[in-house]
Amino acid sequence: MSPDPAPSQSAPAVELRTERLTKSFGDRPVLRGIDLEVGREEIVAIVGASGSGKTVMLDCLLRLLEVTSGRVLAADHSRRGSPLTEITDAREAVLQRIRLHWAVVFQRNALFSGTVYDNIALLLREHQELPEKEIMRRARESLSACALDVEDVLRKDRDELSGGMAKRVAIARAIAIDPAVLFYDEPTTGLDPVVSGHIHELIWDMHNRPRAGGEQRTTVIVTHDKDLLRRLRPRVVMLHKGEVCYDGSYARFGKADCPAAQEYLREMPVLHGRRPAE
Repeated sequence: MSPDPAPSQSAPAVELRTERLTKSFGDRPVLRGIDLEVGREEIVAIVGASGSGKTVMLDCLLRLLEVTSGRVLAADHSRRGSPLTEITDAREAVLQRIRLHWAVVFQRNALFSGTVYDNIALLLREHQELPEKEIMRRARESLSACALDVEDVLRKDRDELSGGMAKRVAIARAIAIDPAVLFYDEPTTGLDPVVSGHIHELIWDMHNRPRAGGEQRTTVIVTHDKDLLRRLRPRVVMLHKGEVCYDGSYARFGKADCPAAQEYLREMPVLHGRRPAE
């Protein structure tokens, strides 16, 4: 059995890093040498036109896709000091250890058939081996934190939930495991403006909700939502043709010397308004 990858000697304030990351599908390059560093406690929004590589980028960070070349490193919160550890080709045990501290809110929510409680309880049973009394406490607490009526939704079936309610349940499920990092993939696509506004506030609240040990979370969001950027004012990373064309504050996004960013800002409302393909 091979040993765990050696921790990086990088500064402990880094949560995620990619180094010269490339991803191709056959002879079609999608990511072209991405260097990205996400600091702990940051909110980072990854944006870009359709086909720019942002969802592929997220999947490479999550190690749902194998990279073509380059490196992906992530903080290992299961080890003292949470050192950066290379996960590019790490064995499954290392990935699982790191993923225990991650939670993902997928674009389509990825709720499975069953009740709201079943959805929240599954990961807590499988990965944290908590007693049912503690699982119920966490489920109720996370639903309440997401401004849901606990008594109303706890035993509802997935198919009884509205779009906005399903999104809140997906976030409640994510927060119930007390993650160090929250990843969101297009969290407001297809939702009406009022519901989207509630989700913006919820993402902000969850980012600033301390973990059990008092640490603040890190949040990474893939989005087309211009209003989300305006409300959260995150660090913005824009991909264009598989490369980073802007990385900086929301305040300067579109004002910097980046024509692609200016054009993209004009197109964002149209892109965000498209509902996900069935």
